[in-house]
Amino acid sequence: MSKQAKLLTALQQGKQFTAKQITASFGLKNPHEAIRKLRTEGYCVYANEAKLHDGTPTTKYRIGAPSRRIVALAASMMGASAFARV
Repeated sequence: MSKQAKLLTALQQGKQFTAKQITASFGLKNPHEAIRKLRTEGYCVYANEAKLHDGTPTTKYRIGAPSRRIVALAASMMGASAFARV
């Protein structure tokens, strides 16, 4: 299983990770690129602001169901083809 696939599996299990955690846990040197790739593959990966235990601000990534706003935006940009099966 690839590093990217392991990240996807963990995210699908409801886990969330910071960029540093993605690098440390999965060996992905560019975690932001890994997240971008998942998004281009159609996964709804959210970036949520969070604070570490010491109060340092960070971003945690998680997979979630797209909101109505995101679905509406996709429909307005791509029309019905955004939801067609390929």
